[in-house]
Amino acid sequence: MHLVFESRWALPGLAMAVLFAAHAGAESARIPIGIETATGAATVSRYRLTEYLRSRGCEADIRVGASAPGLALAFLPGIPGDAEPAPVLEAVNRDGNLPVAVWVTRRTAGVRSLSELQGRDLATVAGRDPLGASLPLVALKKEGIVPEPGQLYEAGDYSSALGLLLHNNTYAAVSELGFVEPFLTRNSLVVSWSGEPTMAAGWYRQAGWNHTVEACEQALATLKRADDRQRFAIFPEWVYGFALPDRQTSKDTTQ
Repeated sequence: MHLVFESRWALPGLAMAVLFAAHAGAESARIPIGIETATGAATVSRYRLTEYLRSRGCEADIRVGASAPGLALAFLPGIPGDAEPAPVLEAVNRDGNLPVAVWVTRRTAGVRSLSELQGRDLATVAGRDPLGASLPLVALKKEGIVPEPGQLYEAGDYSSALGLLLHNNTYAAVSELGFVEPFLTRNSLVVSWSGEPTMAAGWYRQAGWNHTVEACEQALATLKRADDRQRFAIFPEWVYGFALPDRQTSKDTTQ
């Protein structure tokens, strides 16, 4: 009887321990992926992106922020230096090309050159995305224009920056060429300056990378904003997909 009593209580405990170990093992088997974002937690976006990756054979643990330890893959904005590793996938715009930073103004403003933005209120975009502030501001600096802090209105995203311009809160706004083109004609806007195609964001392999992560990279290469916009809420608004660097380079060469 004593043995039977022990087995009745021990077995459920043992089963729970096995289930816990299995759950912990499944969690540890998930691939940690970081996304540097200026849009906050984007809970729905993370969930939908996780489900998409799982359907493509990538069991991902998506974390907001790229500084978490043990990451295998990370989405990072910024222009890599010569000594830095190249991304495994490059973020591309609506047209499938590398993004282009632009200054946008109202058509009625008649801006003919960047020098006419001297002393004006300007809308930029918060975060590390070089298209949102640094590249357009460098273009101004080359013209001898350094806006005062009170002349810069920092929006949370590209739509908000355009909103500041359309509501006459600012004289010009930064944007990305592929993103802004559909809004130009119907809103009487014009591109007053455009930069060069730039590798402004991409997916980078991290210290925790191994060959199992290739399934995630292949899944991300087929991800398109047009298929599910909510999956992209965690990325900058101009990002419409991701391309292999070799494909992008060969495409630029033929243009």
